[in-house]
Amino acid sequence: MKSIVFRRHGGPEVLELDRTARPEPAEGEVLVEVDAIGVSLPIVRLSRSESAELPHVPGGEVVGRVAAIGSGVTGFDLGQRVAGLAFTGAYAEFTRVAAPFLAPVPDGVDDAAAVSLVRGGQVALGTLRASAMQPGESVLITAAAGAVGHLAIQLAKAFGASRVVAAVSDTSKADFLHGIGADEVIRYDQTTEAPVDVVLDGAGGEAQNAALQQLAPFGRLVSFNAAGEKVDVNELRFHGRSIIGFAMAHLAAKRPEVYTRHRQELWDLHHQGALKPAIHATLPLEQAAEAHRIMETRANLGKIVLTP
Repeated sequence: MKSIVFRRHGGPEVLELDRTARPEPAEGEVLVEVDAIGVSLPIVRLSRSESAELPHVPGGEVVGRVAAIGSGVTGFDLGQRVAGLAFTGAYAEFTRVAAPFLAPVPDGVDDAAAVSLVRGGQVALGTLRASAMQPGESVLITAAAGAVGHLAIQLAKAFGASRVVAAVSDTSKADFLHGIGADEVIRYDQTTEAPVDVVLDGAGGEAQNAALQQLAPFGRLVSFNAAGEKVDVNELRFHGRSIIGFAMAHLAAKRPEVYTRHRQELWDLHHQGALKPAIHATLPLEQAAEAHRIMETRANLGKIVLTP
């Protein structure tokens, strides 16, 4: 089967096409014949990280059909259409997915929407719930045009946010962001018209620190990026602000009932038309390096999808 692998650390240039034998599912796993793969920024960054063991086939969200079922797995049928998370091995024609991270795809949800919602939707919804946002509160979202951010804008509006501020590196994305519900668009180095109650930070770095300064007293910043900056806790106390860390792996593993409930809620919101994933590009698997280049330059408006 075809797969994409990197055998050394670096940028998009280290990704190469490989051919290997089709894997078999281990106990507790399902083998998925992949139709679509979601590209996410944490996975893009992983090729540059010394923590990634070599050789490495990138992970990610996948949509496809059940090709084989490992021992101990129930609730799935051969040929069934499913979506899930493969923490490694996703950039391939076949991938193994742990059964708890896999679910059937409802009728009426296409591959691109399913691959966008299975991770990006879960993170957007999970961070909003972690923030305890209430109707009438204001929300600032960094990396707002990305795979998670553009869904978080729509969810915040659906849940009654009084004002949604989209923070980006380049305000040429403003038309796209206003079109999906943002009330205000700013660059990371700009300030909002008024302080906000909630920040969802997918950018990290200096953008995190800038967003933190936009919080009103009792405001909450939820960090879900992999590039966080150090924060002076005394400064948080002085301004009456708080920071919450969010990692979807913990939600799925420690609170599976919440993870499952969120998944159904996302399907429902999509069916109702309240949540419309934007697909920036659909590229063949062989162009994975190009997909990573788009992500690294933050040029994408919504999700990038690979197809084997």
